[in-house]
Amino acid sequence: MPPHKEVSPAEVRDAVLAVGEWIKGEADKPARAQIAAAVRTTARTLGQNAPGSSVEVRVPPFVAVQCIVGPRHTRGTPPNVVETDALTWLQVVTGTRDFAEALADGSIDASGSRAAEVGRWLPLLSIR
Repeated sequence: MPPHKEVSPAEVRDAVLAVGEWIKGEADKPARAQIAAAVRTTARTLGQNAPGSSVEVRVPPFVAVQCIVGPRHTRGTPPNVVETDALTWLQVVTGTRDFAEALADGSIDASGSRAAEVGRWLPLLSIR
């Protein structure tokens, strides 16, 4: 997979604010393209902020990124995976919802000994 261009903070904020009311539960679900932009820019920002290859963060069907320094994974299912839906992802990256609480209630599925380390890097920005 080719590397992605770096995401700017302004690009992330614009994408997230476009779906901000939905994230907070105050509006109907926005267009798929708007959700995709917010999910992709925030996930790629996590990859920029916590570079590495030891944990894979998946938000299907929009994005999968590797992050956090550690052993590199190249084939098959990675040993450390964090997976969730778009709304939950956007809620935890904006601080609208706590990562640990979403993990505890099953909204985030994490496997592997290092998967929970993703929570140390969140939230990325606030929309409160």
